[in-house]
Amino acid sequence: MSPTRKIIHVDMDAFFASVEQHDDPTLKGKPVAVGSPSPRGVVAAASYEARAFGVRSAMPSVTALRKCPDLIFVRGHFDRYREASRQIHAIFADYTDLIQPLSLDEAYLDVTANKRGLPTAWATAKEIRARILEETGLTASAGISYNKFLAKLASDHRKPNGQFAVTPDMGAAWVETLPVSRFHGVGPVTAKKMQRLGIETGADLRACSLAFLQQHFGSSAEWYHAIARGEDHREVNPYRERKSSGSETTFNEDLTDSAAIEAGVLGQADDVWAWCEKAQSFGRTVTVKVKYGDFQIITRSRTQPAPVRSREALHTASLALIRSVLPPEKGIRLVGVTLSNFVTEEELEPDLLPLFG
Repeated sequence: MSPTRKIIHVDMDAFFASVEQHDDPTLKGKPVAVGSPSPRGVVAAASYEARAFGVRSAMPSVTALRKCPDLIFVRGHFDRYREASRQIHAIFADYTDLIQPLSLDEAYLDVTANKRGLPTAWATAKEIRARILEETGLTASAGISYNKFLAKLASDHRKPNGQFAVTPDMGAAWVETLPVSRFHGVGPVTAKKMQRLGIETGADLRACSLAFLQQHFGSSAEWYHAIARGEDHREVNPYRERKSSGSETTFNEDLTDSAAIEAGVLGQADDVWAWCEKAQSFGRTVTVKVKYGDFQIITRSRTQPAPVRSREALHTASLALIRSVLPPEKGIRLVGVTLSNFVTEEELEPDLLPLFG
């Protein structure tokens, strides 16, 4: 029999805001939001001091300021966040070769092989968190369990700067006590649908038959049926491929001028291309997103016959898509550009000419 897996989910505490507080000691202990205080600004991250007032990421800045008039906004420094993330992942690599990053500030680690010879996964998580604090000045929380679903749930249980373990003999019973809105894979819309069906907790979900779940949730039914029992057989996959690269921006005011809208699209295309060039990842599908002033969202996509291999090619494709909705019938609040449908390295031809060059 294979040994019980030992999975750690490490989640940095208020990562972006904590980096800003670390780099500027005058911000320590104060409510901080990464983002812009402009009328169209959005909170990208909030410190725990700000969260105490109800400030959350993705919240409009005007709403955040109403909740916390003393809120301090700082401009994001994403190069700095990436640098800190690299330091943290270098620490992970000392403990396991099986690391699956989810974002700059969280990752799954499979420590079943016990690379450092530590007595338990609990001790491993504790040492990792201590090293992160010592080497970066930042705190992290950790969840330890026998699968990814439970480890991720556990990491949120002792935040900030704590850790929690869900052992095999307690997993199923522990899940029953939790609200389904906390479950990974149950978003706000699905949680409301479950509540309308009388499913509030893990226990309620477990009481549902697979046939009932299939009737109401289709292809997601088997996942919900399994996690209600604390079951998750997904492996920590260090080779999980990124599926897309995207960037979007909210304008300070609704735009109707075609030239200004096109300039916004080109700026987002530049951000996308910067990542693609650095990662040497190239995709075939270009998507432009538009959000109007009344919050209606539309997208326009085109899949190219060959991967986009230059900034100019991405510009051309993005402009062609946005021009299909110009001049706009109403003011545009937000635009975004995404490149997806990445090709493998083997599929790329070294001498491939740029699509539009």
